[in-house]
Amino acid sequence: MTGATRVVVIGHGMVGARFADDLHARDRDGRFDVTVLGAEEYEPYNRVLLSEVVAGKIDVASLSLPRTVRARTRVLPGRACVALDRSGRVAVDSDGGLHPYDVAVLATGARARIPDLHGFGPDGELPAGVHALRTLDDAREIVAATVNARVAVVVGAGVLGLEVACGLARRGLAVTVVHGGPHLMDRQLDAGAAATVASGLATLGIGLRVAARTQEALVHDARVAGIRLEGGEVIACELLVLAAGTVAETRIAQLAGLDVGRGIVVGPGLATPADPRVFAIGDCAQPPEGGTGLIAQGWDQARRLAISLTVGPVGPDEPGGAVDAGAPDPVPLRAGGTDVVRLKAAGLDVVSMGVSGSRRAEISGSRSVLLSDPVAGRHVEVVVADGRVVGATCVGAGPVAADLTAAYTHGTPAPSDPAQLLVRPVAGAPVPAASPTLMPDRTTVCRCNGVTKGEVVACWREGHDTVEEVARATRATTGCGGCTDMVCGLLDWLATTDPERSSRVSGGLSGGRAAR
Repeated sequence: MTGATRVVVIGHGMVGARFADDLHARDRDGRFDVTVLGAEEYEPYNRVLLSEVVAGKIDVASLSLPRTVRARTRVLPGRACVALDRSGRVAVDSDGGLHPYDVAVLATGARARIPDLHGFGPDGELPAGVHALRTLDDAREIVAATVNARVAVVVGAGVLGLEVACGLARRGLAVTVVHGGPHLMDRQLDAGAAATVASGLATLGIGLRVAARTQEALVHDARVAGIRLEGGEVIACELLVLAAGTVAETRIAQLAGLDVGRGIVVGPGLATPADPRVFAIGDCAQPPEGGTGLIAQGWDQARRLAISLTVGPVGPDEPGGAVDAGAPDPVPLRAGGTDVVRLKAAGLDVVSMGVSGSRRAEISGSRSVLLSDPVAGRHVEVVVADGRVVGATCVGAGPVAADLTAAYTHGTPAPSDPAQLLVRPVAGAPVPAASPTLMPDRTTVCRCNGVTKGEVVACWREGHDTVEEVARATRATTGCGGCTDMVCGLLDWLATTDPERSSRVSGGLSGGRAAR
């Protein structure tokens, strides 16, 4: 190889930015020159927490993701890729800039699916008061719309739709959720679990229409005034939020002549079949095992590709490489379970993972145990096969969900009687403790990034005193955000139990927590 290997990353979202950081972390010899093209003007931010912004639980500044200061990497925000010339190995950006590459990584993500409704413009133009939620600008526009709106409809009862609905209700709006599937969250839950969640929505004052398809957006003076369902029912609204799923962003790949199905088709090594120099990761990719639409899968793909590219000589004729499982990896690893789904909504506690609900029949020889208590708002199902937890659904059972998530992601052996999983902590799972002093250092604090209590303590001892500094050093809190309170608690505990440093950090800690 003569000179550095030129890598062009197309997309500067959560997955593209993570890949650039992971590649930099493993590029100890400076063998790669990296250019990142980003369509948005912003620095990378946590798209997973946009619904938290809508709910008013966090502010926009809290979405910023920690970035590594990278040598030999240049990031060009606001410079979207418009074409990929595979014959000339050049990416063309929206300003006409040319970026030669030896390796191109497509991390273009997905866009919101806009239903084809009467009342929308011929090219999908949305009337005033109608918004999707996919970008930072979308979140800002929805928050602004809540100032004057009092009645809202959310189309789609998947995870995002329910999070948005609960967020709008938290802001004082009357909310109705409309869903075309047989029951809410039908990709993750069976009818029994969904019924328990529906009862929780009713308790929050949120209306629900399932097996109901939206036919028309009613528009008056260029502004939404309501929707009409198939069958004729009309639901008035001043704000209409579309949460009907996403569509992989494949336009660049299609123009470049790459194979495209539901996403950009890639093989086990994440390379496109038509061109081994072009890879795809994240929501835009269609790997052999299928896409989950969850950030954990995209981050796992970013890590795997970074490992692959940095093992052995990588040059113009060797764009890939086998993954060396024994190579040192400075990037925190997750033990598995990239399909754990958590609903982040005040008043609703839902976690689903692996094979559950109607999918349990897919695993031959599996055993399932079900505890359903709709009156108490609780529904727990565990599926066990070959001595391991292979799936679970937990509604209204936070402590049990935490234990089962640990068992699923770490492959903890299950007891011979699976019913014990519902009534006692899983062996090897984090055990709730009255004080962090009693928590083993191996206890997982951030499941999205595999960060343990011991790593947070080590950060503290290295001088990282605030949530932001811990996030930059370990990536804790940068996924679903569910571990933020635990990280804050650990830092409070360390400030109290480490007298030599507590006085120095007493101001910095509170400032860090406020920013989150």
